[in-house]
Amino acid sequence: MAPVLEVSGLSTVFHTRTGTVRAVQDVSFSVEPGETMAVVGESGCGKTMMALSLMRLIPSPPGEITAGSVRVAGTDLLKLDEPTMRDMRGSQIAMIFQEPMTALNPLLTVGKQIAEMVTLHEKVSGRAAKERAVEMLHHVKIPEPRRRAGEYPHQMSGGMRQRAMIAMALACKPKVLIADEPTTALDVTIQAQVLDLIDDLRQELGTAVVLITHDLGVVAEVADRMIVMYAGRKVEEGTVAELFAHPRHPYLQGLLNSVPRVGQPKRLQEIAGTVPPLSNLPPGCAFAPRCPSAVAQCRDAIPPLDEKRPGHRAACWVT
Repeated sequence: MAPVLEVSGLSTVFHTRTGTVRAVQDVSFSVEPGETMAVVGESGCGKTMMALSLMRLIPSPPGEITAGSVRVAGTDLLKLDEPTMRDMRGSQIAMIFQEPMTALNPLLTVGKQIAEMVTLHEKVSGRAAKERAVEMLHHVKIPEPRRRAGEYPHQMSGGMRQRAMIAMALACKPKVLIADEPTTALDVTIQAQVLDLIDDLRQELGTAVVLITHDLGVVAEVADRMIVMYAGRKVEEGTVAELFAHPRHPYLQGLLNSVPRVGQPKRLQEIAGTVPPLSNLPPGCAFAPRCPSAVAQCRDAIPPLDEKRPGHRAACWVT
């Protein structure tokens, strides 16, 4: 099956007074229709900047996409003019933002905002767009959708606002859905409901999902493949089952060792240190200063992504 999303050599920088911040460096991956690709890594690793780059929502200045291509169904988004790109957002590629309260307009009802998305991309009447909004709220399992469509974001709970964001993102049935930490700040039970909802809609609509998260439990439950990012670079890629069973990069090994397990006899292990500032990355592998297995070569040269097991690639000189 041909990939619906193909990202090749994507690089994004921010020009600041203190220097150039390399937020995303030479990231490549592809996602097939109906597939869920997870992007994992701790805060500051460039996950959200990569997502915003895919949507071409990087503020310019100071941000700039300096290299690469982002193809959705064969169309390179980075070569489109802004009016054409606005048409693509929502209709071909959509995004669920991390905090729905700031992503939704507090001055408009939820139904009005979903209807605006529909009328922007489809030639339908205002009445038909409003009915689509109610239909989408019902689709994401919001009770009394017609009444809720007339409510403002602050009148809804966090879980309902997140569902409304999903309804808005999927109103025009895009080919690719980017979900940036969609369960942040939600109760555990609501988290499970939101993840199940995204997965159900993925299966029903055939939408490809790029799930950005730091929660490996979420990845294990809903994702097919995953990429691991560190300091703006992709350091490992493969199926979820393969990476969980045979992690190669010391960074992923550290992430997995820090996950609590039932009956775990010893204390959780932690990854010493912090992510280096993206404006002042160390030479060689950016993880070398924190890596217990680092050798001299790790500090001198950036390791290439190589494949030692079928479909499993990692950027590490040692493993």
